[in-house]
Amino acid sequence: MKEVFLEVDGLKLRGEIYPPQGEGPFPVLCLCHGIPARPPDPSDPGYRALAERFSQEGFLSFIFNFRGAGESEGNLDLLGWTRDLGAVLDWLGSLEEVDQARVSVMGFSGGAAVAVYVAAHDTRVKSVVACACPAEFTFSPEEMLRQAREVGTIRDPDFPPSFEEWAQGLKEVSPIRFIDRISPRPLLILHGESDELIDPSQALRLYEKAREPKEFILIHGAGHRLRLSREAMEAAARWLKRVNRMVRNEHSLH
Repeated sequence: MKEVFLEVDGLKLRGEIYPPQGEGPFPVLCLCHGIPARPPDPSDPGYRALAERFSQEGFLSFIFNFRGAGESEGNLDLLGWTRDLGAVLDWLGSLEEVDQARVSVMGFSGGAAVAVYVAAHDTRVKSVVACACPAEFTFSPEEMLRQAREVGTIRDPDFPPSFEEWAQGLKEVSPIRFIDRISPRPLLILHGESDELIDPSQALRLYEKAREPKEFILIHGAGHRLRLSREAMEAAARWLKRVNRMVRNEHSLH
């Protein structure tokens, strides 16, 4: 593991890169966390465990904190999060050990919404895994702002400078508006049957709006935190390896 710092909009973001064994170029997997709903739990291995797991599967794995989260600077702002992920793609694109034809993004909840938005606008993303992804944000912006202050993802008392613009960002990033633009790149939608925050019907809406190639897997008995579901992460690993194998085979034919 190597610690990485990136600068976006004058803010310092912290990330970690987990290279696999062997010689590159490697397929890359960028993992995008969700909107923190509670202070960090020291006993939770978090996304590091996931990055290590996918590194062992042969992916150059990258995790980072969006602005306002963890050790990154700034305040929670979903449109700002889309720029954060864009900057991560810029940086990953500069690495010699990255196979630019095999760049995958896997997001969770709010991070999945950001992954869908960025992939719809940026063809450098070659495949997407959307875990526990909302079709749109249905909770009130006022309630989200209050919770973000409590959790500590909005740290500055005078943020946001414009509540209306900040709230509009939640609507702008709604995945249902953009999910169909990921095609012809592969998309996997993973959702827990017992998701207590985002009803599985939202995942079905996204799947119906998306275009081929697409796949939807409902994980029986799983809740919202799909990264903790072994079945979900095994399904994601199988899908990612299959998709990346197809890309590698296509390139070897040319």
